[in-house]
Amino acid sequence: MREGVVVIGASLGGLAAIRTVLGALPADFALAVVLVQHRRATEGQDGLREALAAGSRLAVVEAEDKMPLVPGRAHLAPAGYHVLVEQGHLALSTEGPVRHSRPSIDVALESAADSYGERAVAVLLTGSTDEGARGAASVRARGGKVVVQEPASAESPVLPRAAEPVANWIVPLDGVAPVLEEIARLFGKEP
Repeated sequence: MREGVVVIGASLGGLAAIRTVLGALPADFALAVVLVQHRRATEGQDGLREALAAGSRLAVVEAEDKMPLVPGRAHLAPAGYHVLVEQGHLALSTEGPVRHSRPSIDVALESAADSYGERAVAVLLTGSTDEGARGAASVRARGGKVVVQEPASAESPVLPRAAEPVANWIVPLDGVAPVLEEIARLFGKEP
């Protein structure tokens, strides 16, 4: 079976939203997960990894340069770095912020689209800007899947609303994990 990757992006209200999704995924989830939560570089020791790990059946690790992508593990983009999703591993970059954000959801999604094509999955949750919608469009253009939190269920609907035109699924927050499980099952059946 070829590998796939899920990139979950969020900003305002993202902690609670990401925790909801991670808490509903099984420990044996078949895909690697990359988490991109907008945060300031000064928030490097903000306890975000620990907060996300609480209640998650997936191991949550802070991403490091050249870290292998591991199915069933959530790899958190560190504060102050862009995370690039390469085939089988992650790379970190200190290039300038994208739309005032580093880490950038767009950077992670665009690199996932380039590396994984139709086996890339974009998940866009609550967010107060549209940073991430361009990356989701890249994933969709390469044949990947796009899952968007229903804007009405988001703390801030700007990001999910911006990504609606490229979404394969628009679901309430508690519907995201079941869709991801179905995508993982479909990927497992493909040659």
